[in-house]
Amino acid sequence: MISLPPATGDHSTPALVRRVACFVYEGVLLFGIVMAAGIAYSLATDQRSALQGQLGLQLFVFAVFGLYFVWFWTRTGQTLAMQTWHIRLVQRDGQPVALARAVARYLVCWVWFLPWLAIAHVAGLRSNGAVFGLLCAGIALWALLSRLHPDRQFWHDALCGTRLITWRAKPKD
Repeated sequence: MISLPPATGDHSTPALVRRVACFVYEGVLLFGIVMAAGIAYSLATDQRSALQGQLGLQLFVFAVFGLYFVWFWTRTGQTLAMQTWHIRLVQRDGQPVALARAVARYLVCWVWFLPWLAIAHVAGLRSNGAVFGLLCAGIALWALLSRLHPDRQFWHDALCGTRLITWRAKPKD
């Protein structure tokens, strides 16, 4: 773990709009990671068709995403998108996030997606538009549920003992 520079300003919970904007920006960045992981997987497994090895690719991308998030959260408390939006992940007591806590948070964060994808599967939704619409509605609902938390944190952070804070590092002289 690296030592972090002192922050300026308060360490309040970032506004929901800022956290959701960071979430969307993270998705854009993850698109590039998916592409790189897909190329690496296809070269390593000699994959010749997109229909071949789908489960293996999904598990590989899941692991790559986990490495990305856990590495950033334990090193600096900020992914690339979080750096842009001045948001930092810390433990509830304000300390840097430990490895086990970061792994737990990564796994629990899938609550943003998996329930809605499962509902789409059970409901027999086949069109991309319908699945995407349900996924967006579910994500919006999960984000709005943070309004019920006393500190306005997302519920997966409350469960994992972490919190998101506003973080601006002091400028270097």
